[in-house]
Amino acid sequence: MSNIWVICRKELSSYFSSPIAYGLMAFFAFVSGYFFYAATAIFVTRGMEMQMMGRGMPMDVNEWVVRPVLMNVSVIGLFLIPMITMRLFAEEKRTGTIELLITSPVRDWEIILGKWLAALLMYAAILGVSLLNMFVLFAYGRPDWKPMLVGYLGLLLQGGALLALGTFLSTTTRNQIVAGVGTFAVCLMLWVLDWITAFNTESWASVISYLSVVTHFEPFSKGVIDTKDLVFYLSVIFFGLFLSARSLESLRWRS
Repeated sequence: MSNIWVICRKELSSYFSSPIAYGLMAFFAFVSGYFFYAATAIFVTRGMEMQMMGRGMPMDVNEWVVRPVLMNVSVIGLFLIPMITMRLFAEEKRTGTIELLITSPVRDWEIILGKWLAALLMYAAILGVSLLNMFVLFAYGRPDWKPMLVGYLGLLLQGGALLALGTFLSTTTRNQIVAGVGTFAVCLMLWVLDWITAFNTESWASVISYLSVVTHFEPFSKGVIDTKDLVFYLSVIFFGLFLSARSLESLRWRS
C-alpha cells in the first residue's frame, strides 16, 4: 500500500504543480455553475407560474434541480476524463521515464492502482467544486441530502470506470493527444450505446444498451443504489485496470 500511495502522491503533485488541475476546475466550475443556475431558474419560474395559476402543489427540489444538475455534470466528465488520463503513461513513455518505472522494485498492479487512484482523486476534487452550488440549496431550501449523496457516489463510480479505461489507453501510446482522443471516443461510445433501444427492441439491442454508462447512472441520480449498477461499474474498473496491467507487463518484457 505504501508504494501505491507514493505513486498516487507523485501523480497528484504533478497535476497541481501545473495548470492542468486549475484549468479543469475552472472549466468545470463555469459549466456546472451554468447548469445549476439554469435548473434553479427553471425551478423558480415554474413554481411562480403554478402559484399564479392557483396550484399550490409542492415541487421537489431534488427532482427539479439536483437530478438534472447531476445528469449534466456526468456529461462534463466526457471531456474531463480524457484530459486527466491522457498523460498517466503516455507522458512517461514520451520522456523515457517509463523504463525506470517498470524496472523499479514496484509491482505492476501497484503502479496501475497508484496512477488510477490519483486520477480518481483528481476527478473527485473537480466534482467537489459543484458542492458549492449544492450548499446554496441548503441555505435557501430543504433538499434531501441522501439522494444527493447517492448521486455523487454514482458520479465517482462512473468516473472511476471511465478513468480505468482511459488508463489502459494511455499505456498503449506515447502521444498524449492520441490517448486523449481515444479515451474520449470510448467514453462517448459507452455514453450513447443506450440509444439503440430507441429504434430496436431485440434482445441483442438490450444487451448493448446494458453496456451504456448512462443506463447505470440514472438510478443513482434518483437516489437509488442498485446492486447490478454497482457490479457493472466495479466490473468495468477491474476490466480497465486488468488491461492496463497486461499492457504494462508487455512493456516490461519488451524492455
